[in-house]
Amino acid sequence: MDDPSITQKLAAEAFGTAFLVFVGVGSVPATLIVNGDAPFTMADLGMISFAFATVVVATVYALGHISGNHINPAVTVGLAVTGQFPWSRVPAYIAAQLVGATVGAAAIIGVLGTAARDAGLGIATYTGDISAVQAFFAEFVGTFILVFTVFGVIHRKASAGFAGVAIGLVVFAAIIPVAPATGASINPARTFGPMLVQQIAGGSVAWHQLPVYLAAEFLAGALAALSYVAISRTRADTAKLPVPAAPTAV
Repeated sequence: MDDPSITQKLAAEAFGTAFLVFVGVGSVPATLIVNGDAPFTMADLGMISFAFATVVVATVYALGHISGNHINPAVTVGLAVTGQFPWSRVPAYIAAQLVGATVGAAAIIGVLGTAARDAGLGIATYTGDISAVQAFFAEFVGTFILVFTVFGVIHRKASAGFAGVAIGLVVFAAIIPVAPATGASINPARTFGPMLVQQIAGGSVAWHQLPVYLAAEFLAGALAALSYVAISRTRADTAKLPVPAAPTAV
């Protein structure tokens, strides 16, 4: 009786993903606009990573009790692959996340104007210096670390109350080494939403790169989930005890 309805859960996923994209992705064009002609520095990357981390922490605690706050299709698929989330709800969750990411990206332009589009809208992309294989590996590693950590903090033996902080920290940490290669999307919804809005707004989008991101992120999400279950499973887990909604992120 106290469990949220599926409509409420989907709304929470949409809101959470929209907040993630608006704050996290929006921090990229905001930084470039404020900097003007000044060069992009490591301090700028740190602030962008911090923006992503803080909004993840906030949404975990604000929405985790409603939908699990996946806000990342790679997390949703990982949970489904390991039997901790019903496959029947995966399409609806991913759809809600994609809608949220698109709305969040549109809100960036609504707030910052066409300057955000001209600054690239924070879409994840890789340059000609980075091969598709390298980009795939970068996104795979970043997403794997994120999802692996998510499974660790939602494990039944994990310390209660620290999931949001831990996930926020790993998001901050993973972005630092991955961003110079691919922009560190590590989230299929975060990849797609800004691309779509940038296209609609008349900006340039490298759509041929989208399959590289999606393949790496979904594969990493599934393998990270299976890997964590493999190293953490005990005899008690074979009893298939009820699993609570998983507070997760990016």
